[in-house]
Amino acid sequence: METALFGIPNLGIAIALVILVGLLLLGVPAPFTFMAALSFLVYTYGFEVGAQLPIAFHKMKSLTLLAVPFFIMLGGFMSVGGISDRFVAIADAVVGRIKGGLGAVTIVACAMIGAIAGTCSAAVAAVGGVVIPQMEKQGYSRGYATGLLAVSSVLGQLIPPSVPMILYGFVTMTPITAAFLAGVGPGILTVIIYIIVNYFMVRNNASIRVLPPISFKKQVKGIGIAGYRGFFALLMPVIVLGGIYGGVFTPTEAAAVTIVYAIIVGLFIYRTLKLSDIGRTFAAQAVITGVVVLMVIFVLVLSRVMTMLNIPQSMIAIISGLSENYYVTLLLVNLFLILLGMIVDDFTGTLLAAPLLFPLMMRIGVHPVHFAAILGTNLGLGNVTPPTAPILYLAARVGNVRVDQMIKPALVFMVFGALPVVLITTYWPDLALFLPRLLMPRYMGSS
Repeated sequence: METALFGIPNLGIAIALVILVGLLLLGVPAPFTFMAALSFLVYTYGFEVGAQLPIAFHKMKSLTLLAVPFFIMLGGFMSVGGISDRFVAIADAVVGRIKGGLGAVTIVACAMIGAIAGTCSAAVAAVGGVVIPQMEKQGYSRGYATGLLAVSSVLGQLIPPSVPMILYGFVTMTPITAAFLAGVGPGILTVIIYIIVNYFMVRNNASIRVLPPISFKKQVKGIGIAGYRGFFALLMPVIVLGGIYGGVFTPTEAAAVTIVYAIIVGLFIYRTLKLSDIGRTFAAQAVITGVVVLMVIFVLVLSRVMTMLNIPQSMIAIISGLSENYYVTLLLVNLFLILLGMIVDDFTGTLLAAPLLFPLMMRIGVHPVHFAAILGTNLGLGNVTPPTAPILYLAARVGNVRVDQMIKPALVFMVFGALPVVLITTYWPDLALFLPRLLMPRYMGSS
């Protein structure tokens, strides 16, 4: 299709991109920025609106997509129902008495929450209110504690199940279970590297107090008590992951069952959830769900319009024009994704980048499952990287600190922790593909 405007090739596409990025930088809600860019393209190039919307609504009738609001709801009930507190207590019993142990608790707790709720924002909300005050009591600065929380929350979209991976699978027609598995290797590597970085950052900090050491027998007893008290919380990832990979549930069914389980545990076992909290939690999470659904609708139409305007092909031509080298192309894609992640959250970034870059990745021979891991690690880093850094600002609100107080420790974790994981994931495909090949050989052998 002809894309010249006023005789200038691709001018309309460039203007639409400026509208999209400009409105996001101004803080306009993401669904409306997509709508504005879409409206400009539709009316500039004469697309029939009535022909586009029915296609989007038809694609929205997906049981796979229904998992997204369920996992968002689940994150809310974990926070309100006291389940997050149990995870933190278990991690604290294991490593809380070593120097830097409470920082490791934060990292591990974010990974454990990620194994249930599946988003960065859920990890920040569920863990922050518990660990930040504890870290401050033991001598950590509030800025350091909040910065560590922000970068660790990225584990929420790497450790399966992951809402961004559900969206990625929906947009690219990649099996969601395979996309989930792609994040396990990078997620575990991130936990290990962050714990090491945290140790070296705090080992010589005299202001950080450590609880006196106890005998091995007492420590084992403490872990046992924390495990006993958190037994029903620990069953949640077993239900979610065991159900999905055991073939008992689809991701959608697993999320729905776990919501019911979380409500029962919160009401009758931990008794931190009240009946009045259920309605409020559903209402609060429904707002987030509504935003995501609006984004999906507009992105589905926008991706179709972009395809008709050959924008993905133009993206391929631009990047290929810079270099035909496989490794340089991957580096350019990484830079693009990190920049995108600086502007938008993990949901928006996945919905925008997946249809735009997927054809390029297939052209240069990157496996769809490997691209899922590349996308997840890059957008996770971008989400905590200034200037916009949506997850960084969310953590600042939860931790009640100024961003300048947390930016220095956060940058250390980004440079020495997150960035190496991005590069390793990108250039060592087996890190992401090992588990999918092991557990899904039929699919992995066919692509």
